[in-house]
Amino acid sequence: MMSQESSYPIGTPGIPWGDNEKQQWRKTQVIKRSYQQQVVEKIHALTDQFELLQYGALSYDPARYPLLAMKSKDWDAAKPCVLITGGVHGYETSGVQGALLFAQTQAKQYINDFNLLIAPCVSPWGYEVINRWNPLAIDPNRSFYADSPAEESAALMALVAAQNCEFLAHIDLHETTDTDESEFRPALSARDGKDYEPGEIPDGFYVVDDSAHPQPAFQKAIIDAVAKVTHIAPADKDGNIIGSAVVQPGVIEYALKALGLCASVSGAPYTCTTEVYPDSPKATADICNQAQVAAVCGALDFLRYNR
Repeated sequence: MMSQESSYPIGTPGIPWGDNEKQQWRKTQVIKRSYQQQVVEKIHALTDQFELLQYGALSYDPARYPLLAMKSKDWDAAKPCVLITGGVHGYETSGVQGALLFAQTQAKQYINDFNLLIAPCVSPWGYEVINRWNPLAIDPNRSFYADSPAEESAALMALVAAQNCEFLAHIDLHETTDTDESEFRPALSARDGKDYEPGEIPDGFYVVDDSAHPQPAFQKAIIDAVAKVTHIAPADKDGNIIGSAVVQPGVIEYALKALGLCASVSGAPYTCTTEVYPDSPKATADICNQAQVAAVCGALDFLRYNR
């Protein structure tokens, strides 16, 4: 076990961060890419296909960080509703770009069967600084609950509630990266005043199902679709992926609602959190984006023929 002192430069070992440490951490964050150019412009380019919704703006810089979603123009109460989200963790690039690529290239073939609501970048500040947290050192993907301390999470919950429909499915697009071990998990341990225990990053794609309401056939359909694009992560020597038991190839389960995870936000019976590994020698940025698209298509194809 590694102490936080040897793994992270901010904070005092064994003591959770206060405001001073959080401010110190925030000062280390610098803008590394453009949300406006890489996300907002792509969303605006799709207004011929989707209704553009601005469902808020981050108080850190409202003009720079509008919160945008795309909604089916032919929204029909008779159709099942599907939520697609990306960038809840802003640093997970293919979650954002994969959602946009799906909207650009594949959404048309599903628009007659489903009402689609796509929020491609839930955490735009995190996207720009390439970080897991928001500026308050809060993880939005552990903050989907009433009176959320993360405005990114609260805004998405309000958007979903405003649709006044029962969602059939929610696909939440994520990545697992080498920086999870080199930066983000050490930072988490330091923030919480705990020892950092190194983990193992799985090489390949996997998904997270809801342990309270598992849908194994749905997850298998997603894995089978993605396997045509990239490799599926194997279990480790203990039969786990990131510490959770593999229940079928490429599938683990979390208690989504209890953990405040994004995939619980709609209450949909079919949920999936995807995880690709962009640092794999077998992967490229394009492969990761295409894997996310394949995951969404695999989910929608399953629902189209099996509900």
